Amino acid sequence: MRIAVDVMGGDHGCGVVIAGVKRALEENKNLSIIYLVGNKDDIHAALPPRGFRDHRVKVIHTTEVVEMTNANPVAAVRRKKDSSIARAAELVSEGKADALVSLGNTGGIFAAGTFKVGRIPGVDRGCIATVMPRQEGEFVLLDAGANVECKPVHLAQFAVMGSVYSREVLKHENPRVGILSNGTEDNKGNELTLEAFRLCKKLNLNFIGNIEGHDLFKDHVDVVVCDGFVGNIVLKSVESLAVAMFSMLKRELLHTAQRQLGAYLAKGAFQSIRRRMDPEVYGGAPLLGFNGVVFKAHASARERAVSSAIRMTAQALQNEINQTIARDIAAANKILEADKEATAN
Repeated sequence: MRIAVDVMGGDHGCGVVIAGVKRALEENKNLSIIYLVGNKDDIHAALPPRGFRDHRVKVIHTTEVVEMTNANPVAAVRRKKDSSIARAAELVSEGKADALVSLGNTGGIFAAGTFKVGRIPGVDRGCIATVMPRQEGEFVLLDAGANVECKPVHLAQFAVMGSVYSREVLKHENPRVGILSNGTEDNKGNELTLEAFRLCKKLNLNFIGNIEGHDLFKDHVDVVVCDGFVGNIVLKSVESLAVAMFSMLKRELLHTAQRQLGAYLAKGAFQSIRRRMDPEVYGGAPLLGFNGVVFKAHASARERAVSSAIRMTAQALQNEINQTIARDIAAANKILEADKEATAN
């Protein structure tokens, strides 16, 4: 497995990214090559303090960076041909790497995936798939922000790709797929979700129909499908709520000595919940639908989160997720095309 890592995109500098790469290499002997893509002076300066010497590491020098604050990341990727994310994507498109991991600008990574790596044949739109914890296990939400405007066929393809990821990587044997809507009834939703509902019913999916927001964190659904506008609002709202809840809980538990004693006695339970909700467990989110595994790590990622991002990328490669997506999308497109012809007639 060969992975290109864009080391220039994170909030904490390339040294933190390199520390995460070192940890990933120590944990996974199946990684054959890790390309550190970025400014060679910064990279070489960061290697010795971390005692990092591994024959599997290769440095690819670049002179430009697509900044997190860039208002037009698509244009930046096209203009900055020697940026770390563009060069990392080119390593995949040239067949020198099997996957890329970046902590950088989400729009820039998505643009690099689209224009440099390219989409899997038959996939109309790539998407962001975010794994989120629930009462038992986890579910995958897609699209989590890449496609603000979608057509019903895009949501149908997201359902197929999400089902593959849930089955092959998260190991849900027969993933339950639902469309996020404003009611569970078949006739609830807008034009987009109503037509996507109809298409998903025709596909070879364990499709359970519409789900509502309060279904997300029950053991009810494994793959949640929506457009990127809705998905990003859900994601950011849940993240904000989790931070607020822990903050309120901490404040209340420290309010009196009696509560502090109770908090001490329940310390193990609180730690277990925190671990379940720890974003560093997955390290970020895969971008599905590209002709090579593309993974967006958190910009604020530290060493452990970077290592987790590489681990999840390696799992996707090991389980040949793209080959399975290509096969299942081809089968789904045949059904969708036949439906389109029947509807036209």
